[in-house]
This record gives sequence, C-alpha cells and structure tokens, in this order.
Amino acid sequence: MNARVLAVWCPDWPAVAAAVAADLPATRPVAVLHANRVVACSTQARAAGVRRGLRRREAQARCPELYVTQSDPERDARLFESVVTAVDEAVPGVEILRPGLLVLAARGASRYFGSEEAAAERLVDVVAAAGAECQIGAADELSTAVIAARHGELVPAGEGARFLAPIPIAEIAAEPSLAAPDRGDLADLLRRLGLRTIGDFAALSAVDVASRFGADAILAHRVARAEPERPPSAQALPPDLEVEQQFDPPIERVDAAAFAGRGSAEQLHAKLSDAGVACTRLQVSSSTGNGEQLTRVWRCAEPLTPEGTADRVRWQLDGWLTGRREPQPTAGITVLRLEPVEVVAAGALQLGLWGGVGEEDERARRALTRVQGLLGGDAVRVGVLSGGRGPIERITLVPLGDELVPTADPAAPWPGRLPEPAPSTVLPNLPVVSLEDGTGVAVDVTERGEFTAVPARLRWGSRVWGVQGWAGPWPVDERWWDTAAARHAARVQVLLAESRALLLICMGGRWGVEGIYE
Repeated sequence: MNARVLAVWCPDWPAVAAAVAADLPATRPVAVLHANRVVACSTQARAAGVRRGLRRREAQARCPELYVTQSDPERDARLFESVVTAVDEAVPGVEILRPGLLVLAARGASRYFGSEEAAAERLVDVVAAAGAECQIGAADELSTAVIAARHGELVPAGEGARFLAPIPIAEIAAEPSLAAPDRGDLADLLRRLGLRTIGDFAALSAVDVASRFGADAILAHRVARAEPERPPSAQALPPDLEVEQQFDPPIERVDAAAFAGRGSAEQLHAKLSDAGVACTRLQVSSSTGNGEQLTRVWRCAEPLTPEGTADRVRWQLDGWLTGRREPQPTAGITVLRLEPVEVVAAGALQLGLWGGVGEEDERARRALTRVQGLLGGDAVRVGVLSGGRGPIERITLVPLGDELVPTADPAAPWPGRLPEPAPSTVLPNLPVVSLEDGTGVAVDVTERGEFTAVPARLRWGSRVWGVQGWAGPWPVDERWWDTAAARHAARVQVLLAESRALLLICMGGRWGVEGIYE
C-alpha cells in the first residue's frame, strides 16, 4: 500500500503574493495578468465578476477598483517561503510542487498530532500564523490529495476513486505542476465526447484510452482511477550526481545567488546527461558561514531542464535572503548543494533537432503506445545495452515506458567479448547454415580453437556464397562450473561475396548465424 499524502494548497497564491508585495488591504480585489489576460485573481475580484482568461480591459470594466499587476514567479516563490518554513517546522519533509502548493507524508504528521484530522487543523493554524489561508487534502495518491485539497477533503484510505468520480473532468488538468502542458486539451476533448466527470473517464477501459488518446491520457486515466501514477523505480540513483559549490567570499545578494545557481544547474545537468537520466525531484540545500541551513525538495511533473533547475534555486535563495522568513540568515551563503532525489530515463527529456520533440518521433511514440495498450505492456519492447560476450547477451529488452535497466553491467570486464564493431542486425533464433571447404566437406572447430579445414563457401538454405575471408575462431567457454548452464562454442566473422559479412557461432558441430554486418 502506498504512503498517504497530505497536500497544503493556498488558493489564488499569485494574487495573494501580489497583494502582500503591494501592501494592499485584504478587501482590495486583485488580478494577476500574463500576456494581457487574467491568470489569477482574489476572492473579492471573483465576487465582482473577474475570471481567469479575461482581458485586462474587460476585467477592469467589471471591477473598476481592481488592482492589476503582472505575473512574477520570483515574487510568488519568495513570499511563499514563509509558508513553507512554517509548515516544515511543524512537520518536516515538505516537498514544493509550486509556489502555493506543497505536499508531505501523512504518516508522520498523523502519528505526531494523533490523526490526519488533527494534523490538518494544526497545519491550517500554522499557515494562518504565517499570514496566509490554506486548504488541506489527504489521499492515497499525490494527484488525488491535491484535488482533495481544492475541495478541503480528507479522503479515507481506499476511497480515492469514489471521491473523484463526481468531480468535473476539467479538474483532472487543473494543477499544472502535476499534468502535461496539453492535459487541458485532453479534458476539453473528453467533455465534448460526453465524459463530464472524472468517474465517466475512469469507467473507460485502459485499452480504449491507450488506443484512442495517447500516453498522457494513460497517466490521466490512472489519476482518474486513483491508481499509483508512477511505479517505484527499479534502478538506484547513479553515483556522484550531486553538485556542491563553496563560495568565498559568501554570497549575500540575490543576483549573485541566481548567477551561482545557474552555474550549479548546468553542472548538474551535465552529470545527468552523462548518466543518461533526468531529474524529477530535486533537493536544494544551502548553508551560511554561521551554520544556518535551508533545505527544500522540489517535485515536478516533467523532468527538470537546466532552466527549470536554475529557476527553483533562484526562488529558494531569493526567498531565504529577502523574504519574510524568521529568523533571517545572519551571514552570507557559503555552500550550495544540488542533489537529485528521483530520476527517470533521459528519453523523457529527449529533444528533437530544433529543440522540441520531432513530429515523426511523436507519431511513432503514440503508435507504439496504442499497440502496447491493445496487446499488453510486454508487446512493445526497447533494447538496452547490457553486459555480455556475444551480441545477443548484450541486449536487454524491456517494455516500453519501464526503467531501462540492463540484466548485466555493460561497464564490467568481459574477457573474451566479441571485438568491435558489433553486428548491425542480431538474430536470436540463430538460423542454421553450413560452412564447407573446397570439396564440400563440413568445417568444424577443434577443442584448440582451430578450423578442421580452410572455409571456402557458406550454404544458407538454397543460397551459396564463397568465403573471401574470415576472423577467428574465438572460443566461448562459459559457466564451465555449472553443467546445466555451461556453453562451449566458437565465434567466427566471415566475409562473403557481394561484400556481405556474417557473425557465425558453432555449437556441437552446428553453425548458426548470430549477426549480420551491414
């Protein structure tokens, strides 16, 4: 059973932060704009008819006393630091999804305060003391807990699907930190198809969803069913991914901290790229010359980019150096440390030729996802470089979407490994062929690893090619200590007429084609 999650949601946080920054009274209606449209507004503004998506002129026409300001993520993050600090002091282990929304494990909080209800009441008081209002949600899954926070509900264990069923389908895309950018288009399409509630969507079969809507719809469908959204990673974090910088003299200004954070972010993503992974949960730690420390964990729906990492570092340090956090740091920052907490395969962040995922790649991915949905998870597999001596052993096939974990370490020493280059085509079924000398007598390999005769031609079914050259034989003597798994064989590379090259393997006097060079 998955650990339960508590979500703390501060409604209309961009508008709340803008009002605090401008020192406005609580009764003043506020609207935050981006690209000349309202992206957030206060309760007072909504009471006057202001809604998200309105143009500035229409919003001011509906509410003449409306205070209008531009979107500022740095301001939102800086002022949210006081809320994060207050919650973290009450219940350690806070993870920030975005300014205005954070989550934490419910188990520790409920044990300390006696129950989830008591923990929720305490967190509401703690956030209120920090100068903000919040709603608390609890559920078995992260997305369910966030939706529950928007409704102020503590969902009992195992009741996530029942709670979500009557909620409008639009709320499955309401939280941008947990959904793909085009999740809103999916929700609109489902509504136009007559699926008005999350329960209507959950009632569809997984096969139908996969075959008609694509990969993100599969994730949304799991959210609708309150199923685990991401299976536990089967791969441990690669070593030495963390980045640590020490500063002398200490950093005391926000602009210097932002510059340092960008450099650390670039170093981190260079290490992630070398390891073939991308980060979805990042821990940012900083400390001062007087021993004061601040550590935050940032969780993201999509793998972090260098720019996204640098933004989160800047927000956190800005909030610490210039925010309302008490007590304020008494010295400059001397150490900054970035450490990945959770990683996924780097294919989740693979970019196309012009900086985005290519159209052909996207179409192929959607097609493979549909096939996987129709035929099962194991129907579509991708190859992973593995450890081994022959080309077949060096390929591990894993289902599409799973962690790319090889069965054996490719970096380990493999004495007797086939020399480079590797065959371009590998034939696991080993088609049977006949290697003959000039008189038509079969050629074998002795126990000393030598040909019994000079190879002259190769017969594959009805085709016969002349042998123009060869390399080998290379003896294969594996697992000699295990009679059941032992293998005694020999590999040979042969060059045939028409510039065709094959990799052959001889076992028990029979030759098979293990690979084709093209």
